[in-house]
Amino acid sequence: MKYGTDNPHPPLRSEIKVGDAVWVIEKANYGTTNYTQGIVAAILSPGGVHPRGIKVRLTDGIIGRVQWKIEG
Repeated sequence: MKYGTDNPHPPLRSEIKVGDAVWVIEKANYGTTNYTQGIVAAILSPGGVHPRGIKVRLTDGIIGRVQWKIEG
């Protein structure tokens, strides 16, 4: 899925759990629509909120900031 811009209200840390399906933006892709879909393996951000999204590691090793959770 390619959304037009980063989510202005990304999910809070309390809304993200290990095992969740999410769309993330990697640092190298900030400012683009190159989002990556994956499953959260670890939550890396220590705080509860971050303006760009909570940083996570996906099961395939990609590190990015959560833009959207995939409901379903």
